[in-house]
Amino acid sequence: MAETLDPIDDGIWRWTARHPEWHPSGFGDEVACFAVKTDAELLLIDPLLPADPAPVHEFVDTQGGDDGIAVLITIPYHVRDAERLRRKHGKRCTIWGHGACASRLTKRAGFHPITPETELPAGVRAHAIGSPRRQEQPLWIPSHKALAFGDAVIETGDRLRVWEDDLDSEQRTHWYRERFIPTLKSLLDLHPERVLVTHGAPVLGDGRAKLASALRSKPWNRRSASA
Repeated sequence: MAETLDPIDDGIWRWTARHPEWHPSGFGDEVACFAVKTDAELLLIDPLLPADPAPVHEFVDTQGGDDGIAVLITIPYHVRDAERLRRKHGKRCTIWGHGACASRLTKRAGFHPITPETELPAGVRAHAIGSPRRQEQPLWIPSHKALAFGDAVIETGDRLRVWEDDLDSEQRTHWYRERFIPTLKSLLDLHPERVLVTHGAPVLGDGRAKLASALRSKPWNRRSASA
C-alpha cells in the first residue's frame, strides 16, 4: 500500500490505507484517498489515515498553508478520519458531506451537510445519483476537471466499472438500464478528464470516454468477477 502521498497529476496526490471494516482479502481491502490543491483550498477526498499518519499531517500542514482545508465526503460510509483531521488541523479544517454523515460524527462542529445545490469550497459541486436517490454524491472538481466517486464506480482490470449487484431478473435489468444508469450518464456532460475512485487506480486522461464505456457495460461485483 502507498501510505505516503504520491503526486499523480498536477495538483493531485493519492495515498492508500487498509479498509478498517473490510475483512475479505483482495478487492476492497485497500482504499484510495486523494488530496487536491486548488487556488482556494486544499481538498481532502474521503481521507483515511494510514497506520503512521504523520506523512499525511505533514503534507496537510505544508500544502494547506494559511488556506482552508476542506474534507469532502462522497458517501457517508467514507466519513472515516474526517474528525481526526479536524482535531489535528483546527477550525480551518471543515467537513462536507451528505446530511447522513452527521450520524457518523461525534461532534457536528465544522460539518456542512451538502446537496447538489450547495456551493462547496473551490467551486466543487455534488451530484445526485440513483433511483431512488442514493446518499452517495459524486464530486465534480472543476479546477482539475476531475470527478470523484465513492463506491458507485470503481476501477478493476484496467477499466472503470459500475459496482452493482447482478442483473438477475428482467425487473432489475430494466431498473439498471432505464432508471439507474441515466443518473450517471448526466455526469458525462461535465466532460471529465480525470476520474478519481476509492477502489482501484485513478483515470488521469480520457475520463469521459472511459466512464461512458463503464456505463455501457454490465455491472461489476465480487461474485460476477469470480464466476
